[in-house]
Amino acid sequence: MLEVYKRPYDPQHPVVCFDEGSKQLVRDIQVPLPCSPGQPRRYDYEYERNGVANLFMLCEPLRGWRTVNVTDRKTRTDWAFQIRDLVDVHYPAAQRITLVMDNYCTHTLCSLYEAFVPEEARRLMEKIDPIYTPKHGSWLNVAEIELSALSRQCTEGRVPNLPTLRELVSAWAEDRSNRAMKIDWQFTTADARIKLRRLYPKIIE
Repeated sequence: MLEVYKRPYDPQHPVVCFDEGSKQLVRDIQVPLPCSPGQPRRYDYEYERNGVANLFMLCEPLRGWRTVNVTDRKTRTDWAFQIRDLVDVHYPAAQRITLVMDNYCTHTLCSLYEAFVPEEARRLMEKIDPIYTPKHGSWLNVAEIELSALSRQCTEGRVPNLPTLRELVSAWAEDRSNRAMKIDWQFTTADARIKLRRLYPKIIE
């Protein structure tokens, strides 16, 4: 799959990476103390859990584009709706989309049939070329890098609810995409044959 990252940029055949993460929603019980000269904003140690949100990350490394969709769940149907948005909203003019993702159980084109009528599911399937990371190599998915950046730069602190989380991640993704923040992928197939040699099949003569 590493050869996929070496393909030249082609808007008709984009390479898009997909992954998902989660964010614990936390409400403050006491109102935080505001910033003051020489003193950062202060939070009380007590808080109230307010559920867990799911974050769907889509990014195209060569274009420097990404979007993040916040949902309550990450079921097969939720995944299918992300794929429809990918095809119809984000890449309506593309002939075919190479989609890099891990082997999570919902990440299968069959999930489209659970969300849509067969004709619609088939239409979406014909636009997607899935590429799966190795079973123990999901870190080879560039979308994981974007999720890490999102966590460090945007969602590391307390977020009380879904609307606030959506507002934060939307602003983050828009700013990062407007600046065309690309990912310079350095890990090659030659590197993998050295560092991941234990994962390669052994041929016994």
